[in-house]
Amino acid sequence: MTKPDYQTLIDAETWAFIDRTNAHYPPDTATLSIAEQRAIYDRMCAAFDTPYPAGVTAHDAVVAGVPCRIYPGARPTVLYLHGGGYVVGGLHSHDGVCADIRAATGLTVVSADYRLSPEHRHPAAFDDACAVARALAAEGPLILVGDSAGGNLAAAACHALRPLRLPILGQVLIYPGLGGDVDRGSYLTHAEAPMLTRDDVLFYKGIRHDGPPPEDDPTVHPLRDTDFSGLPPTLAIAAECDPLADDARAYAEKITSAGGHAAWIVEKGLVHGYLRARTSVPRARDSFDRITAAIAGFAGMHPPA
Repeated sequence: MTKPDYQTLIDAETWAFIDRTNAHYPPDTATLSIAEQRAIYDRMCAAFDTPYPAGVTAHDAVVAGVPCRIYPGARPTVLYLHGGGYVVGGLHSHDGVCADIRAATGLTVVSADYRLSPEHRHPAAFDDACAVARALAAEGPLILVGDSAGGNLAAAACHALRPLRLPILGQVLIYPGLGGDVDRGSYLTHAEAPMLTRDDVLFYKGIRHDGPPPEDDPTVHPLRDTDFSGLPPTLAIAAECDPLADDARAYAEKITSAGGHAAWIVEKGLVHGYLRARTSVPRARDSFDRITAAIAGFAGMHPPA
């Protein structure tokens, strides 16, 4: 297998972002203790913090028993589920992302501080995502957005909540890990990608469970579901240089094959975690504009183009 030439695929601005990230978050972080991982991740996220845009405010509240941060705006509401491998991250790590979504769309954003592994094994995070989605949907239409592990939780919640016929207008999944085959495709091609490796994926896949991960449970791996009908309109976004890249395409294709509305995008030359580069890397800024445009489109009940 020919290895990708990341020096060609990735531009100078993105390399500067990677180097800056690695200065705070070394590539071997996943091998450290959970406490060390969280401390390093928090410091790294703080280094990329940006001030709230004008007019954006936030306050913390509990929704369905889950700590949340609410960025008030118009309806429908955006439920944001953060990334972090189900191990790290929280209300502070994606605070700037959520504030910028609120500024770009004008919509109310609710960020959920779901429970993390290994203290809280699956289905704790999934249960929290579903509980907050149900509570918010009881008050009005909802759009689910998540990155990485949060993209998994958003998709899994959409699958599980279908029988309730909640007013979920759409979902935007940003470099999500959805349970693709780790022994083929992008998982091998980009096994040594900057920012996230295949070994990292396997670590985070396993830490959610007390034993071997269940392979055919759609609450864990939405791609393993046997029914993709009745899902909300979906935009799945992959970073090109990411072992998870194929999951976005596979998921969108399964929804489309089942008669639903879905689209997928591969963001050329970008890497896992590029949302933090939205203010410094033109490619990431353009992708963030596509993300917020999709959210705004779903708010008008339009499927992704």
